[in-house]
Amino acid sequence: MKTLYTWLCIIIVVCTAAAGDVFIAQAMRRIGDLGELRRKQGLVSVLTRVLSSGALFCGIFFMALAFFSNLVGLSWADLSLMGPASAALTFVTNAIGAKFFLDENVDKRRWFATVFVCLGVLLLTTS
Repeated sequence: MKTLYTWLCIIIVVCTAAAGDVFIAQAMRRIGDLGELRRKQGLVSVLTRVLSSGALFCGIFFMALAFFSNLVGLSWADLSLMGPASAALTFVTNAIGAKFFLDENVDKRRWFATVFVCLGVLLLTTS
């Protein structure tokens, strides 16, 4: 049963971290270059854009969920499993999120890297 809770926690960490990354990337694309915005329109404009971005706050919320889920997972499992598995699988979900939600060009090299990451996680769990 402990293994089930551990993997459930890893899945929650992976999904929430990837959602957070996608929301934050989307928000930063909408807001634009903060340095350039500050030079052209001032600090108040930067703060207004950042604080009015719902996607940014969604991203922060999901990243906080990922962090606290990771803490719960570490109370159930070893760091040697929880850390690499959640980090590696987050890499995989980030590639998927970039491709399908942000319309980024994810080339073959990144997909091959994603497959190798999955194989690495498989090696971790079978030992």
